[in-house]
Amino acid sequence: MTKSKKSAPKAVRSTPQARGRNTASEPTSQPTSNEGLDGALRALTLALDKKALEPILLDVRQLCSFCNYQLVISGRSDRQVDAIADAISQGLKAEGLKPISTEGARSGQWALLDFGDFVVHVFLHSAREHYDLEGLWNDAPRVPIDVPADARMPVETYESPVVH
Repeated sequence: MTKSKKSAPKAVRSTPQARGRNTASEPTSQPTSNEGLDGALRALTLALDKKALEPILLDVRQLCSFCNYQLVISGRSDRQVDAIADAISQGLKAEGLKPISTEGARSGQWALLDFGDFVVHVFLHSAREHYDLEGLWNDAPRVPIDVPADARMPVETYESPVVH
């Protein structure tokens, strides 16, 4: 009689250690891998196709144990936020890259797509300003990206009303 091998419970198999992800609490002194950069850049292209605003790609390899890159983008409306998140998810899925998890989808305020080596945050612009991820990750280098003029938020100037 032979004993059958039991596989580890799903919760154990899905831990960062089991997936081979860096789990050290201390950031590494040198970035060890560009893993996730191509996917993040592809997500950026898909987002820009849906008219995403103000994209910023953060290199968090030295600061973060759960991913290498974070892409932060905005939409003008709740529908656009959902459309951008859907376009990224479906576009990358068609290329064989499925998100490990998603959060906030269909809320219209914020969506998070976790692809393992990179994370995409799609915000309604007002929510993005409120949560200020760029401020939270202010030590993270920005990856240089080409941002088309139509993806930049216009700078609003305030003019005092003229009183007669």
